[in-house]
Amino acid sequence: MKHYYVYIMTNKTNKVLYTRITNHLMRRVYEHRNGIVEGFTSKYKTHKLVYAESFDNPVDAIAAEKRIKGWLRSKKIELIESQNPKWKDLMIGLEKDFTKIT
Repeated sequence: MKHYYVYIMTNKTNKVLYTRITNHLMRRVYEHRNGIVEGFTSKYKTHKLVYAESFDNPVDAIAAEKRIKGWLRSKKIELIESQNPKWKDLMIGLEKDFTKIT
């Protein structure tokens, strides 16, 4: 079964929050970290994955993404901290799996 993810990336200082959807979370984080994604993510160096939520249905994932994007920053921070109170990079320890992507 295919999964769809709503995720939030941030930069080194946790100042920038970037919310998007993907059907391949590991590949997408790899793209962010390696500057493959041009524009906002490369400009602000959003390399740290701090939140991710999985959905079986793309319509549900898109709805969640739109909902989160509409929130104030304070509510996004509450969401992140409800799952990841120390703002740890959720991909730490999984970097070895990036080699399977390239």
